[in-house]
Amino acid sequence: MEHTTKMKMGRPKMAIVDPNTLAVLGLKQILQNVIPIMTVETFSNFQEFENAQPDTFYHYFVAQVIVLENRQFFSQCIHKTIVLTITKDPNAQLSGFHSFCINVPEDELVKAILKIEQYGHSGGKNLPELPQVLKNKILSNREIEVLSLIVQGLINKEIAEKLNISLTTVITHRKNIMDKLGMKSVSALTIYAVMHGYIDINKI
Repeated sequence: MEHTTKMKMGRPKMAIVDPNTLAVLGLKQILQNVIPIMTVETFSNFQEFENAQPDTFYHYFVAQVIVLENRQFFSQCIHKTIVLTITKDPNAQLSGFHSFCINVPEDELVKAILKIEQYGHSGGKNLPELPQVLKNKILSNREIEVLSLIVQGLINKEIAEKLNISLTTVITHRKNIMDKLGMKSVSALTIYAVMHGYIDINKI
């Protein structure tokens, strides 16, 4: 019985509410990469969002201007609301709300989203199960070691020295990791490593 209830609920949902279409599409893409088990829905204004049963969403990523215009609504669900800002200046951010600066490089955005997930859900404990295909151990132990050093920002030469292997071997491992996972960017590898517990978010 419990299984069917969970099935009815479907995938957990996140909402992005922002009139800036480009920002919305970019954030949606990154969110879906970071949390493949989530469904991300986008709204260009508060009215659309309000009509879509806001209670059914885990988190709302909302443009600061929309939060200000509908402060009463968002103040009541402050723990679910993440305000999208264009500055890191704490004085320009809304007090009491969790703010998220979108004017930063992709790798910083990815880390910020991963931190929200880890801290917001007690180390991911409340997050739904990863699909089996994502849980399967695809990489060898040595590849996992190399992966964790790549996402910590080490270059090939430093990885070779740290693991006491040749530079050629590091390059081969790196290529195999990307081929096996079908990932081309360090941001994508970072997401994979954190989601699988291969690296602590605070080390990247």
